[in-house]
Amino acid sequence: MNETRKTIYPLSERDPDNVRTATGLSLTDMTLDAVIKGKVTASDVAITPETLRLQAEVARSAGRDRLALNLERAAELARVPQEVLMSTYELLRPGRTESSHALRERARALREQFGAIQIAGFLEEAADAYDARGLFSRRY
Repeated sequence: MNETRKTIYPLSERDPDNVRTATGLSLTDMTLDAVIKGKVTASDVAITPETLRLQAEVARSAGRDRLALNLERAAELARVPQEVLMSTYELLRPGRTESSHALRERARALREQFGAIQIAGFLEEAADAYDARGLFSRRY
């Protein structure tokens, strides 16, 4: 992004109204009184893809391109259900599946169901690397 993103870091202190929860609350809405009244839910304390993308812009403007890329990947995964994340992790463990088919299928599903383009590419790259290194012999 530009120099402006650098000047709003940390977002929670310098631009809290642009950091929103999954239910649309801003950080300034997140008060003890709001918690006591039940206006803040558990999903309000989870980071959103939008906030992760803002953080990626800040990182990129500071010359931290690798960090920005990781934050963008995290943004893709932020709305993927936990059970899908954990089963994807299990697929990536060497010796847990017999072929690249499962990884490629998961990549397709993440791309189509959640718009996780970068993560899908990562899984396809992993499938190629595992094939090349013979890591698909089922051991467990």
